[in-house]
Amino acid sequence: MLSKLLIAWSLTALCVVVHATGMTTLLRWVNHVVARMRARFWFSTWMLVRTAGWIILLHLIEITIWAFFYAWGHGMPDLPSALYFSAVTYTTTGYGDLVLPNEWRLVGGVEALTGILMCGWSAAFFFAVVSRMNERRLKPTQT
Repeated sequence: MLSKLLIAWSLTALCVVVHATGMTTLLRWVNHVVARMRARFWFSTWMLVRTAGWIILLHLIEITIWAFFYAWGHGMPDLPSALYFSAVTYTTTGYGDLVLPNEWRLVGGVEALTGILMCGWSAAFFFAVVSRMNERRLKPTQT
């Protein structure tokens, strides 16, 4: 069980690296776009759609990392089941129709905690982007 928890911690660390890399890339893009942004509704909306899409892609990559581990370690019978289980666990939906073997249950809990952290980070980032866009929009009228 300790070895599986160590692997779970390593997967969490890998998810943090993936998320940090993706968020850094996204932040650079957002800074570039916001610097030349005009107060157009559709421009801002399209930027938010692309930001949300990028964030969701990061989460899907992280879910897939966990799923490959479940399939590789025989925690789930096949990759499609592992992907489904991982998505349900990472998002803390927890349907319960697929469960890990007893010796793997704490690993699932660590994935859920990782998902909570990564989703919180994403929500905070999205809020910061919206705030930054609003600051930029209001700045010219405040002079």
